[in-house]
Amino acid sequence: MNSFSIRTSLIAVTAAAFGLVGCADMNTGMSPTARDTAIGAGVGALAGAAIGQNGKGALIGAGVGAAGGYIWSKSMEQKKQAMERATMGSGATVSQTADNQLKLNVPSDLSFDTGRADIKPNMRPILDQFASGLQGQPNTEVRIIGHTDSNGSDELNDRLSLERAQATKNYLVARGVPTNQVQVTGRGEHEPVADNASDAGRARNRRVEIFLAERNVTASR
Repeated sequence: MNSFSIRTSLIAVTAAAFGLVGCADMNTGMSPTARDTAIGAGVGALAGAAIGQNGKGALIGAGVGAAGGYIWSKSMEQKKQAMERATMGSGATVSQTADNQLKLNVPSDLSFDTGRADIKPNMRPILDQFASGLQGQPNTEVRIIGHTDSNGSDELNDRLSLERAQATKNYLVARGVPTNQVQVTGRGEHEPVADNASDAGRARNRRVEIFLAERNVTASR
């Protein structure tokens, strides 16, 4: 593809991107995060189609646009399948997110007792499997997010959620995961997935989410 064709394609991509923004804004049911992810995916796919000369270019472009450089490779799919086997019947859930991250959601009955940041024994085999899949994988990134229910003050819950995320990181690092590959965040009670008015809802909100992503090295250069 010559330089004129590339410029022409990029102009078309830019115009399409504005169109995507308009379409996303019209969908008032979308959250800002979902909207931005959808726009990124669309822009990435268009850019991949413009720059690449086959379907592979479009596919990689979609991954880069949605995730800022994350890809869903064969290795990531294998990790997902291994985690599904490791968590089968446990109550933990494994999924691929819209931006090509592997998400592991660990509920409170597996992860932590109420008001504590000590990892339960039932969670250890899951984290062991997670750590084994990260050996010799320098292009992978891990984010651990701790959550609580609404009981207690904001200050207490913010601290407890961070302590739970940090405890999870410490466990993984002790099993060989490089500390610089793991980021931790505590969200306290601010991102519930269920109603805090019931015991069952509070139990769902007390959770740890672990995200694993593979960086597209080519795209980041």
